[in-house]
Amino acid sequence: MSIDALPTHPEPELDVLVIGAGFSGLYQLYKLRKAGFLVKVLEAGSKLGGTWFWNCYPGARVDSEYSDYQFSMEELWKDWNWKERFPGREELVEYFEYVDKKLDLSRDISYNTRVTSTHFDTNADRWVTCTHNGRTVRSRFLLVCTGYSSKPLYPDIKGLDTFQGIIHHTARWPQGGVELAGKRIGVIGTGASGVQVIQESGPVASHLTVFQRTPNLALPMKQRKLDIPAQEQLKDELYQHIFRRREQTFAGYHFDGINRSLWDLTEEEKFISFEDLWSRGGFHFALGSYRDVQVDMRANEEAYKFWRMKVLKRLRDPEMQRKLAPEVAPHPFGIKRPSLEQRYYEVYNQSNVTLIDLNENNIVEVTPKGVKTQDGVEHELDVLVLATGFDAITGSIIQIDIQGTDGESIKEKWSRGLSTYLGLMSKGYPNMFFPYGPHGPTAFCNGPSCAELQGDWIVDCLAHMRKHGKTRIEPEQAAEDAWVAQVHEMFKMGPFLKAKTWYTGANVPGKRIEALNFVGGVPLYMRMVREAAKAGYKGFVLSGSLENVTSTSERVEVRQPLLGVEA
Repeated sequence: MSIDALPTHPEPELDVLVIGAGFSGLYQLYKLRKAGFLVKVLEAGSKLGGTWFWNCYPGARVDSEYSDYQFSMEELWKDWNWKERFPGREELVEYFEYVDKKLDLSRDISYNTRVTSTHFDTNADRWVTCTHNGRTVRSRFLLVCTGYSSKPLYPDIKGLDTFQGIIHHTARWPQGGVELAGKRIGVIGTGASGVQVIQESGPVASHLTVFQRTPNLALPMKQRKLDIPAQEQLKDELYQHIFRRREQTFAGYHFDGINRSLWDLTEEEKFISFEDLWSRGGFHFALGSYRDVQVDMRANEEAYKFWRMKVLKRLRDPEMQRKLAPEVAPHPFGIKRPSLEQRYYEVYNQSNVTLIDLNENNIVEVTPKGVKTQDGVEHELDVLVLATGFDAITGSIIQIDIQGTDGESIKEKWSRGLSTYLGLMSKGYPNMFFPYGPHGPTAFCNGPSCAELQGDWIVDCLAHMRKHGKTRIEPEQAAEDAWVAQVHEMFKMGPFLKAKTWYTGANVPGKRIEALNFVGGVPLYMRMVREAAKAGYKGFVLSGSLENVTSTSERVEVRQPLLGVEA
């Protein structure tokens, strides 16, 4: 019986309530249910998939290779074959539907249910969660699996609401799509979604106008179709090794950086090595390159010079070359997440494409007819696309009114400085975990890798508490302070503050600029969180007693007792 099938009053009291049905939320549902916990999921969308439900704009596509970007459970991959090296949004939707059928997930998911607030009842040690449609759900544990990019960031531009054409943020694109052929299209923003929309709409638009603040140092995707025999062979020989390899590499992929200095190479070796990484496509040139590229600015400049050489060859107009691949790098290479492209630069060779550098000619206002720039030109448009990104990492969490033990919202707490322990919990908010969130490897980690590695840790933690009769867990203040200091110290060692990026919150006006991610890589992160668990969950206070827990079956008919049963 699903939550939706139960009467409005009373709601079932759960062991675990999960917010969000993306990779993290679905993995937690599967693993916790398998471990004998009573767990349900609340999802704002009408289908599962998280970001792959919401992001249905033209050209939406994952930037991780198919072999990495999937669940590692054999019961899933043995019967599933991908169509492309980098799957598009439609294929990912099909994949989630397949996962749903194989694991029977939807019976424990309430769709079209947006969580608006939740608070911790200190008398009962329960989270009391409220939704937009008037429901209240009580749970012992709360897992906020909202992802790092689910709160769209809208630009503060005068007259934005006056535009009379079609206007949409890429993250809130209509599920039925928008007709772009033959239209005058404007795109504000050249991040990942901007790159994808631009290369899709350029060939079909009557005219495309791109408004660019910072050029995207995009990398070649090297997309290709996949055949089933080759995949089947890969499954038989490599899949399990690939999945285990994910926790051994910096970013949770099957490949890693080169532990060698760029300066150990001759000029010829360097060029051949760069050429090899470039030809592999994807993130190989960025994440599979020499480690000193990220810490030594001279080495970083060498990588940018090679990147620029490759891009200049694809652009015919000197003005486009200047704007898209300037002689001086706009920021250190790789410090803003590079997008993967297929034909992005060729679009700018088209006569129907205009590129406006907002550093030279800023937007003054949006008018009913289009976008007016500082030079007085009104760029008339039929469709305006806001590819302006997200309030990333923390934004998806603080948009929910989450109140802890002292009644303070987590938004208020974090406004004074992001504070977590192990990138999993925050003091004052007991029994609440936020995988793939702030102070985790999040922005630098393959999504499914983070979902499974952190997800397994959480499931093991809850099973440990059940075994030892504990009902409450919360970080110690000293442990949290030490973790924050370590995160910031590691962050300062890199060049991350040399660019205005969502890695630090600098893309959001008024947001505190600080380290939002653990930048030490997946292997180090997992070693640290596992060591804490092995030491009896060092840095946490475990309390409460199962002796005072009443079975939910005494209040409402459910499938399992509170805190589940030993699996």
